[in-house]
Amino acid sequence: MERKGNPISRHPKNQIQETQGEQWGPTANSKLATEAESSARPARSTRAAAEAAAAAEEEAAVGKGSGRGGGIQPSIRGGAARRRHEALLEEVVVVRRGGHRRPEGIETLCSHLEVPHTDVRILMLAWKMGCEKQGYFTLDEWRSGLKALRADTINKLKKAFPELVQEVTRPSNFQDFYPYAFRYCLTEDKKKCIEIPVACELLNLVLGLQFRPQVDKLVNYLKHQSEYKVINMDQWMGFLRFCNEINFPSLDNYDSDLAWPLILDNFVEWLRENKS
Repeated sequence: MERKGNPISRHPKNQIQETQGEQWGPTANSKLATEAESSARPARSTRAAAEAAAAAEEEAAVGKGSGRGGGIQPSIRGGAARRRHEALLEEVVVVRRGGHRRPEGIETLCSHLEVPHTDVRILMLAWKMGCEKQGYFTLDEWRSGLKALRADTINKLKKAFPELVQEVTRPSNFQDFYPYAFRYCLTEDKKKCIEIPVACELLNLVLGLQFRPQVDKLVNYLKHQSEYKVINMDQWMGFLRFCNEINFPSLDNYDSDLAWPLILDNFVEWLRENKS
């Protein structure tokens, strides 16, 4: 699979950003560089300091909570967790080069997680975090996602992947994940369709494991036909319905008189012609 064609990381602004005015992206480089000049500590030291401060704050809070037996105050526990998540974000996406600190984006996150940038688990992680824009994790999305995954270290995030895959592949969740994958690849605000090459890559990612024979034929058809240049959401959802409902490869229960997208009528006709 060609790296430049991957629908997860091909966006030209494939970075991680913060909300509330400060973003992890190309426009933040000058600010990051200025901060780097005033501090020579590596990102790992930043994280270690944050974790130490959080641990000390939690320890100081023990016994001071309200109610019988004391305990850790919820507000303090939440603040400590946020600092750990921010420290992890700092460690993952910021590196030092030539004395300057700059964001490396999704590919650096993949490197730390030791998964390819083409891995469907990265798309699943974006779904879990509720990312609205391709190639970006806002700080709020990052925090809520790590909290849901119960992960505040890279190692814990790695270990969360098997459970995440199981969660996404449950039928009820997959019905949400599948259209999300399409929307995630709409790189412009008013864009309604994805290009055929992107659709082929995405089909392989999100349907390939469950419906490999159907996906192989569908991708082959999409690459060789010339009538369609893009795929819309209705057609995209039709692909999933086809895989779930139609007997394959016999196609004996496919009825073109039913409400199928025309592209699937053409696909079935192409399959029958090539089979005969």
